[in-house]
Amino acid sequence: MDHYPVMAPEVIDYLAVKPEGVYLDATAGLGGHTREIARRLTTGFVIASDRDAESLEKARRSLLELGGRVRFTLGEFSTLREGLRESGVERVNGLVADLGVSRYQLMTPERGFSLSTDGPLDMRMNQSAGTTAADLVNQSAEKALADLIYQFGEERRARKLARAIVRARPIRSTLHLAGVVERAAPRTGRLHPATKVFMALRIAVNDELGQLDRLLALAPELTRAGGRIVVISFSSLEDRKAKEKFRELGRQGRATVLTKHPVRPSEAEVEANPPSRSAKLRAVEMRTDIRTD
Repeated sequence: MDHYPVMAPEVIDYLAVKPEGVYLDATAGLGGHTREIARRLTTGFVIASDRDAESLEKARRSLLELGGRVRFTLGEFSTLREGLRESGVERVNGLVADLGVSRYQLMTPERGFSLSTDGPLDMRMNQSAGTTAADLVNQSAEKALADLIYQFGEERRARKLARAIVRARPIRSTLHLAGVVERAAPRTGRLHPATKVFMALRIAVNDELGQLDRLLALAPELTRAGGRIVVISFSSLEDRKAKEKFRELGRQGRATVLTKHPVRPSEAEVEANPPSRSAKLRAVEMRTDIRTD
């Protein structure tokens, strides 16, 4: 399975990777960005963190040749501080978070992220706990489901789609859900009509916006003065949060915003890796250490 770390050259440039530095890939996935950082290190190392145990184990196996330049920690954004301390680290020279779904998750039907292959409606990034997409689709009240689709998917037809989903219950699988949505709102453009519904369910199942809030609050505390924070988002909801947090840090004099406008992938990258087309990168450089003790 080919793996394309989104905007890898831009990530390396904005992190300003130092050979002796310590870095954190907060969303390691299959290890694409981790690998690009580690290749530029000598005495430094990068900590690869993810809440998806399957993806992290695949990354561990694929990065064996990098030896001590990569260390691994399993956990959510809220446990990043503990993950760093396991490696004897309080602050890093740079942190990157790619908020997109990994290609492995999308291409594994059993994970339930894809609307193009049939599988269980799961969508949990941490499969050891939590509510599944099937739980939300089959148990939510119609209004609550409509609100979820509208808020997290920014889908204007949310009420109509929620009504169709409720009438078709029980929804048995990913393709069943995709078909119900497509019959209720036939395709009119390039995107499948269920794309935003699937995105909304995934965001809700994994509390992605709440997780992002915790990351943005914690990242400045974990990054040294002169260190950099890079965030790649794939929805306007995520990008807005990153933009507002980085501007706040700039106004407070705690950081310098490095990206006045979001950086987008090149035409060549989009052609080679179409899922990258909606990616937006933002970055800041911390001016001062933030003490929390």
